[in-house]
Amino acid sequence: MSDLILTPNIDGADDFYADLLEAHEGLERADSDALNARLVLVLANHIGDRSVLKQAIDAAKAK
Repeated sequence: MSDLILTPNIDGADDFYADLLEAHEGLERADSDALNARLVLVLANHIGDRSVLKQAIDAAKAK
């Protein structure tokens, strides 16, 4: 079982954020929401560990 990493852990975090914002540019709200949903599923598949994914859900709900 792995633990969810909640401390900064992204190389080039500002660049990632800029890429994320750029991906949403010009999208209607529904399309932006759909992009976010697809991104969550792609990243969840990459993580693959249900325990870590549950920890992520719990952490997101707590915010």
